Amino acid sequence: MHARRTIAVLAAAAAAALALAGCSSAAPEDTGSDAAAGEGFPITIEHAFGETEIPAAPERVATWGWGSTEAALSLGVVPVAIAQQEYGANEDGVLPWVADELEELGAETPIILTDDGEAPPYEELVEAAPDVILAPYSGITEEQYELLSEIAPTVAYPDEAWTTPWRETVTIVGTALGLADEAQAVLDDLDAQLAAQAEAHPELAGKTVAAVWDVAGTFYVYTPEDSRVEFLSALGLEDAPAVAELANGDSPFYYTLSYEQLDQLESDLVISYHDTQEEADAFLASAPIQAIPAVSRGQVAQVVGTELIAAVSPPTALSLTYGLDELVASLSTAAQAG
Repeated sequence: MHARRTIAVLAAAAAAALALAGCSSAAPEDTGSDAAAGEGFPITIEHAFGETEIPAAPERVATWGWGSTEAALSLGVVPVAIAQQEYGANEDGVLPWVADELEELGAETPIILTDDGEAPPYEELVEAAPDVILAPYSGITEEQYELLSEIAPTVAYPDEAWTTPWRETVTIVGTALGLADEAQAVLDDLDAQLAAQAEAHPELAGKTVAAVWDVAGTFYVYTPEDSRVEFLSALGLEDAPAVAELANGDSPFYYTLSYEQLDQLESDLVISYHDTQEEADAFLASAPIQAIPAVSRGQVAQVVGTELIAAVSPPTALSLTYGLDELVASLSTAAQAG
């Protein structure tokens, strides 16, 4: 739909919603959580499409993309609407750590915003009546940002789509909600948990690692810029030099290797990702995969299951520690297998 036409539709919908609210005995029930008492507002946040001013502490928060829902919940703020998730999520489109935190907070499941992979559901957002839309880790275009901004002040990503570091997502959400100090406390707590794991597993210190995924006949290697690799350094692991040496420029975050090149992927450890245990077993049994030095030595840590993979792809304020014990145990076993 053309931008001007969509804006007109949204404006009409918003006007209708306001008219209905005016005719009712009370305003729509606020099912969200107050973000702050109002101090420090207005707040202006710069992003890829300019800047957004949030005039007052948000009371009805909508989230879009990845990670902002978890960031808000980690700060005790329950959004009124959240983006539907598929990979690793339940039948309602809710990720397990989000469901757990909602239960912990005694909150009902927010409105689940349909995600067709192309555009945000503008009409659903109008009905949710948010006073801020948080999308710091998302793929919205400038046109979509403008349309969302017709509904409520919208915070986009700081640089490029789908590239915001997970820590920065937490910081941006905290700033938008007037809870910057609390957001830093969340990050400090996560850092402390990672540091505790590193201290408990000195066998990981200094070990080099390559993170890979072999799927549908294509072998992917994740670079240190990818968030699923970046956080491993907090456990004492180091990036394998071969990962950078073999990079071919496919993407800043990953590249593909031919099976004939796998013997060049030198590292102390390999982390591989698999949707199912069957795929994990087939990976280890594959002759081309056995050419990887770490695999041939049995020094492989496998992340198996869509939930565990989603938890680190990329990690979020709530998912980073989801399954962390299991991951570290697998890494520890691999580190001691050589």
